Amino acid sequence: MITIIVADDHPLMRSGVKSVLQSDKQINIIAEAQDGQEALNLIIKHTPNVALIDVEMPKMNGLEIARRILELKLKTKIIFLTMYKDEDMFNAAMDTGAFGYVLKENAAEDILEGVKTVASGDYYISPLISSYLVKRLNAKKELELRQPSINDLTKSERVILKLIAEGKTSQQIADELHISYKTVENHRNNISKKLNLSGTHSLVKFAIKNKEKI
Repeated sequence: MITIIVADDHPLMRSGVKSVLQSDKQINIIAEAQDGQEALNLIIKHTPNVALIDVEMPKMNGLEIARRILELKLKTKIIFLTMYKDEDMFNAAMDTGAFGYVLKENAAEDILEGVKTVASGDYYISPLISSYLVKRLNAKKELELRQPSINDLTKSERVILKLIAEGKTSQQIADELHISYKTVENHRNNISKKLNLSGTHSLVKFAIKNKEKI
């Protein structure tokens, strides 16, 4: 049984969505809300499997609710029900940790599949805007590929980083490698720049965390 809360400030929309959901015996609508604050309170109280939330509601909008659920580490999965087709709104919604994005104009066709898909742990996006998810995932992959890594370092820099991970100071590294203190400091600065690290202890923390990869 999938437990669900429906939140929308338009009574007719709520009624229509409930009618579709109630046609499936696997779905149990345990509560409904007409504004954002009421929706959040019900989600905290009942912790349903899924919360179907309108993006625009009085008192608290859907994005704020989703962020709050994320902060509280609740297990309820969010599906946004919205009229907004633009990509910026889609990305803003998915950035809150939502699992679904269903267009109101296609709710009758998409909502049942969306709820079941999300309840099982997968993402569901209305087919009409599914290309947004593909673009989002591709952008994420490109970003990961551009992220600096240990592989960007020279052999000498990796030797320095390994010694830093062992807790050695710049002077100790200089003595061990028979190079000057200034050379070690230059290496440290170059490593930090390549790895986009800033702050007094960031390099040490990175070295210790990635010790096995060096």
